[in-house]
Amino acid sequence: MRPYHLLFDTVFRRMDPETAHHVAFDAIATAGRTPGLNRLVQGALAPYLGRGAQGAGGVDVLGRRFPGRLGIAGGFDKDARCVRGLSMLGFAFVEIGTVTAHPQPGNEAPRLWRELDVRGLRNRMGFNNVGALAVAENLAALRATVQGRAAVVGVNIGKTKVTPAQDAAADYAFSARVLAPYADYLVVNVSSPNTPGLRDLQSVDALRPILSAVREAADASTPRHVPLLVKIAPDLADDDVDDVARLVDELGLDGVVAVNTTIDHDRGPGGLSGPPELARGLDVVARLRRGLRPGAVVIGVGGITTADDAQAYLDAGADLVQAYTAFVYEGPLWPSRINRALGRGTR
Repeated sequence: MRPYHLLFDTVFRRMDPETAHHVAFDAIATAGRTPGLNRLVQGALAPYLGRGAQGAGGVDVLGRRFPGRLGIAGGFDKDARCVRGLSMLGFAFVEIGTVTAHPQPGNEAPRLWRELDVRGLRNRMGFNNVGALAVAENLAALRATVQGRAAVVGVNIGKTKVTPAQDAAADYAFSARVLAPYADYLVVNVSSPNTPGLRDLQSVDALRPILSAVREAADASTPRHVPLLVKIAPDLADDDVDDVARLVDELGLDGVVAVNTTIDHDRGPGGLSGPPELARGLDVVARLRRGLRPGAVVIGVGGITTADDAQAYLDAGADLVQAYTAFVYEGPLWPSRINRALGRGTR
């Protein structure tokens, strides 16, 4: 048994899942922002990581050099407080958020569960975050550091819960205007199952004005082009996936993140992540790759545990991959192991 698996089984597994997340998050964030501690952790991990935490699999995507193919999905670092720590552990890029225009506490607890039999997580967090203005301050502080400027950071934005559906475009546009100057790419999240009515915005008629407003707001906030992607659910019908691909091409957007958590389960409230998502995630990515114009980017996410899983997404047509749930179960050495395996072309 690996040391982390022993720690997980004897300590973390006995803790409330959200409490365990905060303990791990604070430790990673502290190590990442403390220069001496950062170097100490990297030195301690060096025998396991080899040369370079992200391996040798750098790739040019979205107008930026990514040091590897695997990043951490939105949801772990909601407020942009842990980017340096996550990069230290070997994630090639960090997608922060989901961030909403206004701060909100999210849904009441309990709202996060481990599904140990499938090594999954189920959540109904509800976009708990400090709001776009506060996250922008955190990102400005991050980008003021050498490490922070080097990090590849995506910003995932969602609709504030209290904002009516008819005002969704303005709500998303506010977040984009505030956050785009600090982002390497933006993701419009219309696929979380935990904000009432949010998934209804995946229909192309509802999605078109949101994406157009976000593109306009981002362009107005910074002179550089900030790539814009949309994140979709695994539970969309195939025809709806095709419609999203056509809309992305119609609007000249940069790509799609596929997929979010699934509600196709009978385990209780909230969206399920982890291995049960893998098969559908691969199907959606392959379908998008067939439907999108050449050059559009697909980020594959859902159910990645092994390098084989990550490579399967790349083989299906993904340019980059993301994970979150496996990080919880596999521990701090896991992201670097996957990136190094992908960089070596081994599975």
